[in-house]
Formats: sequence, C-alpha cells, structure tokens
Amino acid sequence: MIETKAQVEQWMGTFTAVKEQIGKVIVGQQEVVEQILWCIFTGGHALLEGIPGLGKTMLVRTIADTLDLQFSRIQFTPDLMPADITGTNIIQFGTKGETSYQFQSGPIFGNLILADEINRATPKTQSALLEAMQEKTVTIGTTTHQLPRPFFVLATQNSLENEGTYPLPEAQLDRFLLKINVTFPTREELKEIIIRTTSAYETTVETAANGALLEEIQCGAKDILVADDVLDYALQLLMMTHPTESQAPDSVRKYVRYGSGPRGLQSIISVSKVRALSMGRLHVSMNDIQKVAVPALRHRIFLNFEGQAMGVSTDTLVQDIIASLERSR
Repeated sequence: MIETKAQVEQWMGTFTAVKEQIGKVIVGQQEVVEQILWCIFTGGHALLEGIPGLGKTMLVRTIADTLDLQFSRIQFTPDLMPADITGTNIIQFGTKGETSYQFQSGPIFGNLILADEINRATPKTQSALLEAMQEKTVTIGTTTHQLPRPFFVLATQNSLENEGTYPLPEAQLDRFLLKINVTFPTREELKEIIIRTTSAYETTVETAANGALLEEIQCGAKDILVADDVLDYALQLLMMTHPTESQAPDSVRKYVRYGSGPRGLQSIISVSKVRALSMGRLHVSMNDIQKVAVPALRHRIFLNFEGQAMGVSTDTLVQDIIASLERSR
C-alpha cells in the first residue's frame, strides 16, 4: 500500500538502481530489460523470443543476482519429463528395512526460473508449468507443495528454427503476462559485447532489491489510479483486436482470426500501473497503455490463414489499432 510520496520516490529509485546494475553486465537491450522488469514487478511471467546467442540466459541470471533471487535454469528438450521439472517422490529405506516416500523437489522450486527453449519439450512437459505459473504450487500425487515466493518464469524460444519444436498452445501463451522480442544488437553494441567477452573484463553486480521489496512494490502498484477515460481507452484498444468489432482497422478485420481475451486487458492495466510507478507517477496515462499494449497483446492475437501466409506481424496490427484510436480522439 502506498502511504507517502517519499515511498513512491524510493520505489522509483529501486527501478533505476536495478537497471543500472543490469547495465554493468548487459550491453544495450534497454527496452527488453525494462519490459522484463515491468513483468517481474507486476508479479507475472514473460516469454522471451529471439535467435540464439543474444545473451538471454545471461540477462536472466544477472536480473536474479541484482534482485537477490534464487535462480534456476531448465533446459527443455524432447525427452524432458514433467517429473524432471516438478520433482518426484523417492523411496527411503530405514535401518530396519521399512520404507517411506520422501519428496525430492525439482528445479521449478526457485524464485526466478529460466525455461530455456520451452517449445522444444513435448506438450505434456510444457503443461507441467501451467499449475506452477498460475497457482504457484506443484501437485505430486495427492500432495500439493507451495513454491517459493516470489516466483517468476522467464521462458525463451527460438524465433527462427521451428523443426522439431512444439508450439505453445493458446491457453499456455495466455499465461505469460508479456511476450518480449529480443532483437539483434546495433553495430556499436556488438563492438562493446566483443570487447567485454574476449578480454579480461569482469564485473559483478550489487544487490539492488530483494524478494520482500519486490512483493511490497507489487502490492503498492495496485494502488495506482486508473481514470475512467484511460480504462475506456484500454478497453477499446482490446476490443479492436477482434475482427468482428465494427471500429477495428481494416488490417485486423482482414488478417485476424481471434483477438485477445480478458487477460490481455488485465495485463495492460497491471503493467501500466507498474510503468507509472517506475516513473514516479500515481496515475496511469494513455501513453502507458500505448507502450505496454504491444508486448501485452502480440501473443494474444491469432492470425487467420491469409495473415499467416502474408507474414503479417501482430505488432503491426496493434500499432494500427493505436493509430486508429489516435485519429478518432
């Protein structure tokens, strides 16, 4: 709960300090870092998409160190089984030959989980994450185990290679608060990366926050105000992702099969509150809604056959909707 303006300024300083520490290790990718932090401080999960070698694993590990979170990495492969993620009951033998079952926890029991190349595992294994992501629990047999708090899943997938992969179903994609595109670095950033990684350059990050502070900020962000006109703007934006909406742009009506569900609007509002708080504001602006809309909706808009054949980007469709709303204001 927000009690004083000084508290808001302190939290804003926390955002700045965390980004500064991450910048000691990660070159560039400022937008990616910012969006991941929006996701974490909202209390949600993120899907990172990009080609291999862009430092996604290093980025997630650095964020875990900066936030003093227990980091756990799961490499998804076709032969990975659900028990390899959640853990299982193992038989324990006593001194007199008696037996008992003891739960051996899996790598999902951490604070910040990197699900690397999540689309390489079978749907059965992918579904093992569903309960953990939604309920923050793991059920083995008839026993339910609570996961550590806070708990975040940052999953990655390769945007180029689709052979031998299992695309995430719509229901599981919807569990991710944001989908974040990790782009190729610029010429200057690539030069700095090579200098750092091929020399004796070493750096360590300092802890800028912890789990208790994260949960405090998550709770405080819920008190950020959303005016009725801003909420109506976000609602209209979401409704225009549906091809049946009369005010939807021509591109949406032509290329979209299904638009975003209610979780899309929940994500936009929740993340916009965190963005406003990170900038020291106690209210959400329409600019917050516009900045958050693309990563919140790009994985919640499903193209029809024509859209897929034409290679239409859902990012472009969201931008078309924002442009249409701006023209009508």
